[in-house]
Amino acid sequence: MRCPYCGYKEDRVIDSRTTKEDSTIRRRRECLGCGKRFTTYEYIEEIPLMVIKKDGRRQPFDRKKILAGILKACEKRPISVERAEEMVSDIEKHILKKFEREVPSSQIGEMVIERLANLDDVAYVRFASVYRQFKDVSQFMRELKDILERKDIGGKNG
Repeated sequence: MRCPYCGYKEDRVIDSRTTKEDSTIRRRRECLGCGKRFTTYEYIEEIPLMVIKKDGRRQPFDRKKILAGILKACEKRPISVERAEEMVSDIEKHILKKFEREVPSSQIGEMVIERLANLDDVAYVRFASVYRQFKDVSQFMRELKDILERKDIGGKNG
């Protein structure tokens, strides 16, 4: 670290403290050349996660968008906001573990669909109908039929 006063390259750390958010370390240093004190901050460099849209555009990952979609699908259903937020946190953890810098929006959509399918059939169908862009009633009916078959299989084996 170069001293901002004299340019000397050696110093000693007098004091280290973390900030309130525990995301940064504040260090008080003393130059071994001129004896003046200065402060430096050390933090983890965050690389923004980008979402690759269907048309190839890229935009920053925004958990609020996922939450908004889930809440819309769960409207007037017995699912709490806390449960929806837990789903978003789970999805975000999974994304950060699996993807380094970019994630296709299709992967995010499939993660939401998977979780909604296990949570609430109505919310699942609502989200799927928008996400999969059902073109007609027959596509919608196929999706409902799949749900009923899944439940029937689960009911017989469960």
